[in-house]
Amino acid sequence: MFKAKLLAIFLLASLSSNLIGQVHTIYPKGNKTDNVNHTGDVWLHHVSKPDSIFNYSIAEASFAPGAKLNWHIHPGGQQLIITDGVGYYQERGKAINVVKKGDVIKCQPGVEHWHGASHDHEFVYIGVTEKTPTKWLEKVSDAEYNSAISANIEKDITELSRMKWQWMADKDVTKLQDLFHQNSEFVHMGGTWGKEQEINIIQSGNIWYKKADIHEVSVKILGNTAIVYNRITLLAVVGGNEVTNNFMVTEVYVKEGDNWKMGSMSFTKLIN
Repeated sequence: MFKAKLLAIFLLASLSSNLIGQVHTIYPKGNKTDNVNHTGDVWLHHVSKPDSIFNYSIAEASFAPGAKLNWHIHPGGQQLIITDGVGYYQERGKAINVVKKGDVIKCQPGVEHWHGASHDHEFVYIGVTEKTPTKWLEKVSDAEYNSAISANIEKDITELSRMKWQWMADKDVTKLQDLFHQNSEFVHMGGTWGKEQEINIIQSGNIWYKKADIHEVSVKILGNTAIVYNRITLLAVVGGNEVTNNFMVTEVYVKEGDNWKMGSMSFTKLIN
């Protein structure tokens, strides 16, 4: 019964989002809460409180950038529907997850965890919580919170690299022009060349990166530089002939202002 009622709430929230836009605009921002179990600015709006029939509460929480809850436990569990912004979620002893609008987090009963806004984005969610009172623990340390920066960058870079393969398959040179650094280099089995020649090759179809199946991705962050290793199977059309090869592709990105630019891309053919 509880699951059926909860599903109905989720469906209503989804319909409201499609009709109105951002979900969090449906409700008032709520009251700013005292900094007892969190750091930074947090606002809370109680949508529905538990009663003798429904044993869960529904509330919307809005976090200013950098705001975060202390470590805590939900004895009866909690689900978070992210409606806006970018935030972090971490369970004790596990890696930090970067979460965004549209994600759903299931906070398991009895598991120590924390969640809050990212360093530079607001964070809004609707929380569905079993009525047993939350058990609050210690504050999240600066070291714990700041470790999320690398996790956020890795997720963004991984997504950018994935999108790049699609742009290359689509021969979308407008987006690739913006992505490639002016001094970028591309290392292929047939030679090495710069941005202008790579763009011309893609646009003309001399090399068509038709489909890249990504098997494994790893990212290493070094200050304003990100190195991405992609193990892929690439279906390409070269000189009118369709070929399939396994590659380890090394991509180097450098940050310029708020944007990441590709500085180099090299293909190493794998035997297996």
